[in-house]
Amino acid sequence: MSEGGFHVHGPHDHAIEHATEHAAEGHHGVGGGSLTNQVAMFTAVIATVGAIFSYMAGATQANAGLYKNNAAIKKTEASNQWNFYQSKSSKQNMSELALALVSEDRKPGYAKEVERYKGEKAEIKLAADKLEAEATEWDHQSEAQMHQHHRWAQATTVLQVSIALAAIALLTKKRWLEMGMFGMGVLGVGIGIAAALHL
Repeated sequence: MSEGGFHVHGPHDHAIEHATEHAAEGHHGVGGGSLTNQVAMFTAVIATVGAIFSYMAGATQANAGLYKNNAAIKKTEASNQWNFYQSKSSKQNMSELALALVSEDRKPGYAKEVERYKGEKAEIKLAADKLEAEATEWDHQSEAQMHQHHRWAQATTVLQVSIALAAIALLTKKRWLEMGMFGMGVLGVGIGIAAALHL
């Protein structure tokens, strides 16, 4: 426990500690001590990269939620505008009915109201359409952020597998596990690059 509170070990912390201990003791791992040092160094680098990827996964997920919330707000505002539009349509219809029923001397006043409601409806429709377009854009941005979040999460997961393989390779001294460790590390970094490029 640190002075500021609890310290929680990440999934790769023990693997790093184990790899560092082996390197410090000079144990002869797969292919000798220098290879053990390489595995320890690789594990430390991959753990650092994995921490960055994990942060990016969290940040993009938060952005996706924020953008989805913005889309919902714009949809609500657009819905309010369409309700306002319907209200104006009802008033226009009433004025048009009155125009057909009233005496000739009162018709110009109702005709003027009909035209006024038509103008107001056109303005309201423009505002509602704009808000709907903004909502759609926020939705697209949210989807793009979620796609990127999944890529960062995939990259982090693959790097964690690479770190686990490193720990097992140090314990079992199996060459194929070591190759798997390097392969998964490269794959994880590749997926991270794809995330950064929005692929």
